[in-house]
Amino acid sequence: MKALVIDQIGHTEFREIETPQLGNNDVLLRVLHVGLCGSDLNTFRGANPLAALPRIPGHEIGGEILEIGPNVPTDFQPGKRGIVIPYSTCGTCMACRSDRPNACKNNQTLGVQKDGGMCDVISVPYDRLILNTTLPAPHLALVEPLSVGFHAVARGQVSKDETVVVMGGGMIGVGAILGAKARGARVIVAEVSDAKTDTLLALGVETVINPQTQDLNAEIMRLTDNLGPNLVIEAVGLPETFRAAVDLASFAGRVVYVGYAKSEVSYNTSLFNLKELDIRGSRNATRVDFETVISFLTGQEKLANTLISKIFPWTKADQAFTYWEANRNKTFKVMIDLQDA
Repeated sequence: MKALVIDQIGHTEFREIETPQLGNNDVLLRVLHVGLCGSDLNTFRGANPLAALPRIPGHEIGGEILEIGPNVPTDFQPGKRGIVIPYSTCGTCMACRSDRPNACKNNQTLGVQKDGGMCDVISVPYDRLILNTTLPAPHLALVEPLSVGFHAVARGQVSKDETVVVMGGGMIGVGAILGAKARGARVIVAEVSDAKTDTLLALGVETVINPQTQDLNAEIMRLTDNLGPNLVIEAVGLPETFRAAVDLASFAGRVVYVGYAKSEVSYNTSLFNLKELDIRGSRNATRVDFETVISFLTGQEKLANTLISKIFPWTKADQAFTYWEANRNKTFKVMIDLQDA
């Protein structure tokens, strides 16, 4: 079968690989759509320390069951479609024991630590597949990235009428925006690309602030009567945005980091104490987050289509990374359509 491989920094190629073996507890999926994630782009750039080359990218996967192993429940019948949960769980680390398997110490994510879904067929344990009959096929691949943002909102314990600042208007930030709006919060976004402003406002964002051309702190204070936001969700992953999140948060406020900085970050730590901040990390997403996003997207085809910036047919998938690299300022989600593979 065919797979798209990142074989060296800045280059992809199609390769013929063996069809995966079907384990007793596995389902064999025909891949329908795969979304490209920032981690995939970082692998392509040589900036993902978790991914070794060559690597088959792709962990935002929607597929159709072709075959099931002997121990798989009968609900998982060939022809049914589903959404892949791309993270593994060990069941023994403290995160797994604490019923937080999304933070598994020994997690291996498809397309990152091990080969992913950018191929004709993939085999996954059946408990890593959520069956779905309601979403259009392309929207299956939107669930995972939006779930990561929804999880950050859950970590931030967002409640109705709170003010949330989301730093970063990429797909993870969009997930946080939609998750916070779904809980009744007021949302302000900090985003450096003016090309994304109209789409972000259409999602229900009150204001989009460009920190490269506006004074972010002054604007946030003006919009919050000098109180600051209840919650800041950082979805960029730069030292300066990590620090800005702490600076912006209100006294007795919260900060959630869903991005991660690639270098060390220095802080004025007195703000941790003076503001008595709750500072939390956010990693991946839980099955509950996936199911919440599925419910949210059901019946919202127009919104979901707005988030898909470009779809490449499988035959031209090797052009997708260079396209995204050249159009990052206006791109939300680049997707590969494998239905004709």
